[in-house]
Amino acid sequence: MYDFNIQTVTGTDIKPYIKELAALRIKIFSEYPYIYDGSLEYEEKYLKVYTETKESIVVIVSNEDQIVGASTGLPMEFAADEFKEPFIKKGYSPDRIFYFGESVLLKEFRGHGIYPRMFQEREEHAKKTGNFDYTSFCAVERPENHPDKPSGYTPLDRYWRKRGYIRQHDIIAQFSWKDLGEDTESFKYMVFWMKSIK
Repeated sequence: MYDFNIQTVTGTDIKPYIKELAALRIKIFSEYPYIYDGSLEYEEKYLKVYTETKESIVVIVSNEDQIVGASTGLPMEFAADEFKEPFIKKGYSPDRIFYFGESVLLKEFRGHGIYPRMFQEREEHAKKTGNFDYTSFCAVERPENHPDKPSGYTPLDRYWRKRGYIRQHDIIAQFSWKDLGEDTESFKYMVFWMKSIK
């Protein structure tokens, strides 16, 4: 039986957790479908924006003082340009969207209701923090016949739809990273999902 502790931290209070969060992101995102070959240096730099944005949030899940899961969010206006630009092109204002960065959870702790709690905490934070119209996140698109796709792999699309998110087929970002086994970075397509919170 696991003894989970779920807490939310915001703004500068995120700083003490950066190194652990960076390591956790690398571990989880090395799995399919991201297959990410990450570095702590890059991850710590990537996560720094959360410590510099007072409206940001990280939902931290701990078990016996070890961080086993985390979920992030911040106003879209502070996200990377690669994520903002597809919305701007479609006429959306980034300052009306709260962006969910990622939800990562070690395999052995999945299936205990933590993932829905991560969404709940971030959605409630977005509603309380600012005058946002939408929450949104993106997910990588991989070919159906990708060689690293595990047998029986099921994407989370059904859960996201159940939670009220709609896949935005025409809001797509390109983001570059190095897959495990690659010598150099390559661009991946990231498709956005959105939910109205008004």
